[in-house]
Amino acid sequence: MRRELWFGFTLMALIVAGTGWMVLSVDTLTNGHYGLIMLALVVVAIMLGFPTAFTLMGMGIIFTFFAYHSGGQSAAGAVRQTLDLMVQRAFSVMSNDVLISIPLFVFMGYLVERANLIEKLFKSLHLSLARVPGSLAVATLFTCAVFATATGIVGAVVTLMGLLALPQMLKAGYDVRVSAGAITAGGCLGILIPPSVLLIVYGATAGVSVVQLYAGAFFPGLMLAGLYVLYVIVLARLRPHTMPPLTPEQRQVPLPAYAQQLARTWSQVAVPALLRALKGRRNAAVPTRWMLQQLGVALLPALVFALVAAWTWHLDTRAAVQAAAPALGMQSLEDDGAASTEADGGLAEPPGAQDDADDGGLRPPPGSDEAADADRAVNQGETAAPARPNPAGEASAARNPASTGWWVGFGVGVAAMAAFYAVLTWARLEVFKMLLGSFFPLMVLILAVLGSIVFGLATPTEAAGVGAFGGFLLAVAYRQFNWGVLKESVFLTAKTTAMVCWLFVGSAIFSAAFALLGGQELVEQWVMSLNLSKTEFLILSQVIIFILGWPLEWTEIIVIFMPIFIPLLDNFGVDPLFFGLLVALNLQTAFLSPPVAMSAFYLKGVAPPHVTLNQIFAGMLPFMGIQIVAIVLLYLFPDIGLWLPKVLYG
Repeated sequence: MRRELWFGFTLMALIVAGTGWMVLSVDTLTNGHYGLIMLALVVVAIMLGFPTAFTLMGMGIIFTFFAYHSGGQSAAGAVRQTLDLMVQRAFSVMSNDVLISIPLFVFMGYLVERANLIEKLFKSLHLSLARVPGSLAVATLFTCAVFATATGIVGAVVTLMGLLALPQMLKAGYDVRVSAGAITAGGCLGILIPPSVLLIVYGATAGVSVVQLYAGAFFPGLMLAGLYVLYVIVLARLRPHTMPPLTPEQRQVPLPAYAQQLARTWSQVAVPALLRALKGRRNAAVPTRWMLQQLGVALLPALVFALVAAWTWHLDTRAAVQAAAPALGMQSLEDDGAASTEADGGLAEPPGAQDDADDGGLRPPPGSDEAADADRAVNQGETAAPARPNPAGEASAARNPASTGWWVGFGVGVAAMAAFYAVLTWARLEVFKMLLGSFFPLMVLILAVLGSIVFGLATPTEAAGVGAFGGFLLAVAYRQFNWGVLKESVFLTAKTTAMVCWLFVGSAIFSAAFALLGGQELVEQWVMSLNLSKTEFLILSQVIIFILGWPLEWTEIIVIFMPIFIPLLDNFGVDPLFFGLLVALNLQTAFLSPPVAMSAFYLKGVAPPHVTLNQIFAGMLPFMGIQIVAIVLLYLFPDIGLWLPKVLYG
């Protein structure tokens, strides 16, 4: 701990020394230089432990008064303008509709946390991944990713997994550093994977659509989680002593008495044993109702597959019918309209109108079957006979055959179902039931919230309300909801929301003071004088954010430094959405980098006494390297984050 304190004081000394050197190196101090002094003082004050929001407000008010007063205003006028600015900035923050989603998402997270699903989720994932190398660490990462997505509260996920997973990993002989790194890195995934409060804060600060940020962050979040899992599996293969494989006793799944009897009598595979027992005579000791219940649970994947196959077949065969008819009619209208326009000098009546006038009646629409029959009859000198009426529903009844792609997908699905039921033993059926009770409810909640946002069915605020109600239903369904849970969840939600909103108010006042002093213009001139390319600017900005992540938390970096970076993006042709995704990936280092590294302190608070803080820091370093790799991959292949927003929103 003493080493981290020395590191913090050294960094503060460097900030003060660098700012002083920059100020003293100029002949005449301008207001812009005072803005840089204000920025350095804010960073030092936060590192010394002063509350961030009130430090921003205090510094902003003091330097705003200085800016107005140095501009020729009297002291009384400068005070009045400073207070007016403070009120206007606070009102503009509180009238931002996007911020309403923050308390709702936080409330959803606290309710889901108190539904006690994480223990069941970890156990079921651990048993289902028992044969994977490093299965306990992989199950920890999966559990953290799912639970962090449902809650978005880093401290809660790290603390709960430290109480649940860390003792089991240490008991199984896992290395302390690997165990600590998997828990802390997995818990931080909630910063990036939607619904993320960080993305809401960035969107409100940078003026970027939160919906597009959520869509863009989906695949980078999955990529980062996948890189974590890949690292753990490779490490378990190369250094098996750090993550010993589980023993058969640890992989044992307790079976109900009825399941044991059917396994002995008929088969170890669940579905054939149930079907044979239902029609056999040796099942007198096993109730038929219990067997039907087990068969219903086992056949759920087949039912879901059948529904999905029917739905996709319906879309695949209907799409061609609907696409062909309008295209033909549109082409006919374009041809007729073009001919009429050329003949009349551009001022023609609608196609067919003149013919209708000559014939004294109405003419069928151009391009229809009736119109074609009538034209053919007129050309042959015959009287057009009444067209044969089209029976109702004839067009909808005619369907094109299913495409080759659908049949390939259907065949792969059937093969997967056959393989699934071939290996569905009684033990795997018990694990599947555990997943039904822990994993799938959370996935339904997550998909309902994210799906409604990404596909435009609801705004982030409305989806947050749906998520809060879903968290309430989960707590009630698992019999964990009571007055104490509600009271504590509301209190913690109000506390977190107040912190975020006061940060926004302080950031707004600070940014206004920085702009009034000309600090933003000075920074922009300095950056432009470097003659950086787009790539060099992105590297410089991400390195600065990475270094700031050591002493500061992500909230402070977003509200203080993003208003400085965002105006520079247009000069280099950088999309604010893409920049936000890079920042979201980068800011996870704020929870994994010493000396602040809040996730390390969360874990240390619940870890056994022999687990030291230095061991936790050492375990987090490889995952920090993986984050840097993920940032590089996102920069080299920007479609990882931009493909989904382009597809959904153009």
